[in-house]
Amino acid sequence: MAHFAQLNSDNVVTRVIVVSNKDTSTSDEIEIENIGISFCQSLYGNETNWKQTSYNRNIRGNYAGIGYTYMENVATLGVGSTDIFIDEQPHPSWSIDPIEPIWCPPVPEPILTDEQEEAGFDYYWDESVYQADNTKGWIIVEPEEEPSEEP
Repeated sequence: MAHFAQLNSDNVVTRVIVVSNKDTSTSDEIEIENIGISFCQSLYGNETNWKQTSYNRNIRGNYAGIGYTYMENVATLGVGSTDIFIDEQPHPSWSIDPIEPIWCPPVPEPILTDEQEEAGFDYYWDESVYQADNTKGWIIVEPEEEPSEEP
């Protein structure tokens, strides 16, 4: 089975469908993306835009999910230029990792001490802190206190 993602005019995934191998392959059973795209267009219209995606992440970095963006000419996966599916950018300052197709903060997340981790502390990204001082951005969050039981 093959998977295909329908893209809107902004290259955002609006639908992902499963297509039978017989509808994506030559008579010699060689899978060709354009055959699958033609099949998808026969179902949903010739003006629709489709890209193949891989459930096993064999192509285009990530399996396309609804809301993901298809991007071309991205320096990631250890090569100078590739095309990928990637989820929504979490913060304006984050960029795509050069090794994996994921969003990365401009400042590495600090590591919690064992004591902080055991106590339930965590970090979250605050874009306004980063914009004020581009050497900062992570804010430590104290664990929520257990609600007191009232008699």
